[in-house]
Amino acid sequence: MTSENPATTQVAAFAIGYTQYLDAEGHVRAPLPAFARDAAALREMYRTMTMVRAFDRKAVALQRTGQLGTYAACLGQEAVGTAIGLTLRHDDVYIPAYREYAANMLRGVPLQNVLLYWGGDERGMQFPEGTPSHNDFPFSVPIATHIPHAVGVAYAFKLRKQDRVVLASCGDGATSKGDFYEAISSAKVWNLPVVFLVSNNQWAISLPSSRQTGAQTFAQKAFAGGLHGEQCDGNDVIATREVLARAIERARSGGGPSLIEAVTYRLHDHTTADDARRYRSEDEVKAAWERCPIKRLKAHLVAQHGWSEADEVALNDEATANAEKIAQAFLAMPPDQPSAIFDSLYAKLPRQYEWQRDEVVAAGPKGGHH
Repeated sequence: MTSENPATTQVAAFAIGYTQYLDAEGHVRAPLPAFARDAAALREMYRTMTMVRAFDRKAVALQRTGQLGTYAACLGQEAVGTAIGLTLRHDDVYIPAYREYAANMLRGVPLQNVLLYWGGDERGMQFPEGTPSHNDFPFSVPIATHIPHAVGVAYAFKLRKQDRVVLASCGDGATSKGDFYEAISSAKVWNLPVVFLVSNNQWAISLPSSRQTGAQTFAQKAFAGGLHGEQCDGNDVIATREVLARAIERARSGGGPSLIEAVTYRLHDHTTADDARRYRSEDEVKAAWERCPIKRLKAHLVAQHGWSEADEVALNDEATANAEKIAQAFLAMPPDQPSAIFDSLYAKLPRQYEWQRDEVVAAGPKGGHH
């Protein structure tokens, strides 16, 4: 920066790095990290994304046929959730928004639970004991309200001198909220072991990035709080995993918090209650499909690791059958008791709610499934 005023000197400068290993065609752009040179690790990532996409497709079908409530698809964003799930340790804490179902699955959440949640059944957020997810937070549909929670958990880890990290994920729209800025400011002031992951899928419901911020990147919002900030190609699972791993290790070793912007694209509507055709063009979506995370990793596996058509058919058959099995388990699960709406509101239910609960219990279950 230069200035015509001789009294003005530069006191700070910032730069945003962008990491990509696989381009849209699956070509390798730079030497791969160690985990990405292991064919088994690559196949695990590819399998995870494929399984989640099949589940996602089935969930949308359930909603369209009136068997599930409003559902937020993760189509096109499978690489982000996969990278999260494979990078966090067992005793780390993940604080999600919604949509990163691959991370939930890898941390031990049965995908049936995801369907329960979107079916209006809070039992879906009771994550299994003994799994990494048991320490994780439930989905947060209110935008950005969960980001300060990550600061609180990370502060507790620091006070207890625990070797643990918190990762909070959110969409690009969340970065426009005050909750987000308050959290990143506090995180650096206290130098907490926390990583904030922004999935920039280009659209905050119907609002494009250009209309919600004048910033060139979302990653640079880190600098407002003094955090480390960088971008990665969120459709490149290798890049996302490697960048996250560095940020998590930085936080774990006392190097402070980070903000990672994963640049991806939401290929589906915002939710099944949305119609994205009203605000974005078919050409834009068609171009985004060419950058699909599954497409590019498959191309790399075929070119470098002998992935065959038979492998592809077997995996897709497995994924489809698994999604159907999950759906049937969800549909067969008896509804919760109506009194459940009171059970997790308070440690001790206030008197003014006790009589309401008693009336609900006396009336008994009514209505159909889910």
